[in-house]
Amino acid sequence: MPKNKSHKGLLKCIRVSKSGLVKVGRAYARHLKSHKPAALVRQYRRGKYLTSSEAKRLSNMLHTRLRGGSRPVFWSNEANNFI
Repeated sequence: MPKNKSHKGLLKCIRVSKSGLVKVGRAYARHLKSHKPAALVRQYRRGKYLTSSEAKRLSNMLHTRLRGGSRPVFWSNEANNFI
């Protein structure tokens, strides 16, 4: 019986933590930052974890079980402050 192969392009874009949370890079954060607000550029530096609905979609591509974060995207990890 053939084995399921994980999506190699997706594996280059994400990192899965030991607890199963999926960390991804941000879009629009590589270059051309001079016209963007400083607050937005600072947000780009912060890591982004996928939500549970996004992790469920990616788990089908990787053929493994992933866990998504239950907190909203605008939640900050530093000192429990809202952005």
